[in-house]
Amino acid sequence: MGFDMTTAFRSDLPAPSGAWAAPPRFSFVGGHNDGDSIPFTGLAEAAVTAIRRDGRRLATYNLGGSPLGHQPLRDFIAGSLSTRAGLNCDLDEILVVSGSLQALDLVNAAMLTPGDVVLIEEATYGGMLSRLEAAGVEPIGIALDDHGLRIDHLDSVLDDLAARSIKPRYLYTIPTVQNPTGTVLPRERRQQLLDLARRYELPIFEDDCYADLTWGCDRPPSIRSLDDASGQVIYCGSFSKTIGPALRVGYLVADPPVIRQLLALKTDAGTGAIEQLALAEYAPSHFDAHVDALMAALQAKCDAMIDALRTEFGSSVDVRAPEGGIYVWVTFPEGIDTTSLVPAAAAAGVEYNPGAAWSVDDDYGARRLRLCFGHLDLDTIRAGVAALAEVFRAETDLPIGTSQ
Repeated sequence: MGFDMTTAFRSDLPAPSGAWAAPPRFSFVGGHNDGDSIPFTGLAEAAVTAIRRDGRRLATYNLGGSPLGHQPLRDFIAGSLSTRAGLNCDLDEILVVSGSLQALDLVNAAMLTPGDVVLIEEATYGGMLSRLEAAGVEPIGIALDDHGLRIDHLDSVLDDLAARSIKPRYLYTIPTVQNPTGTVLPRERRQQLLDLARRYELPIFEDDCYADLTWGCDRPPSIRSLDDASGQVIYCGSFSKTIGPALRVGYLVADPPVIRQLLALKTDAGTGAIEQLALAEYAPSHFDAHVDALMAALQAKCDAMIDALRTEFGSSVDVRAPEGGIYVWVTFPEGIDTTSLVPAAAAAGVEYNPGAAWSVDDDYGARRLRLCFGHLDLDTIRAGVAALAEVFRAETDLPIGTSQ
């Protein structure tokens, strides 16, 4: 055996990733989207047009332009945010990043030190939870209901922390098509949230990555758009859910001093240029129509999953139709531990995200799971839910299949 390079690694690294394996037939995990809705023809034509016109600029980092990102793409982002989110911003307030995950990393690198306290929703993006754990900070969950973040609970938590002279670094929220619950925070609560944030001088990190995929209600204005230019909200968006996850193009919106500091932490020498060129060429003429068609496809898949869950599980589960996005959040009775059933599900060819990985509270997350319906066809969704129900029927005492 040759030299073992791993002996030179730091001792505090996470466990190595396993060998890649093809997903099972019924894979309900991840943030994958509808393959038939990817506008690959339009993107290909846009990329060819843009590269033929601007290809010489690939010889210089950032296409020879601003390190904030390709200006035509930032022009589109600014216009789309104004129209869709009610958010008006200047180009120097927009930083193009390598997917929303890099946005999380930049904000955390700028704001967090070990021992800090961060406020999150009691169910939230698992990728953020793992990052907060790695940063050595304490996440505190804020309760959710059918309309999203509960302002009364947030007020109570902030009051308790203030009494102990603890100042949270920020509140991380996914207000529009919340991941994983699929709720949309009403405008009135958004204003109440801002009022509380001002009172307690609490920064808000608004993750709006799913906001363009809202079909269950009218999309409210972004929290940052309601901020009256006080600069208390950092906004994050992405093309991953609207165009394609593999593009790895997202963006941050904040006041220029914040953007300049985050840019200083961005060490990748610029987000991929060809992706930015293609999006900037494609999106101005096609984005709205594409998103409308994508939402119709996703809503049909969501309806199929909700119907299958209610048919296969009956009254054994509580399932609420999301108001958009690509996920359904399923709640089981007390005593069910969805994490413990992962191996049995895998043996049956079913993969899902147990709720414990999407919640800071183990008791809250233990009896819940998240199912992604974005990338599967209708027949596979129905067959996969039936296979999942069979696992729960065999492994638990739930009366699976009892009609509601």
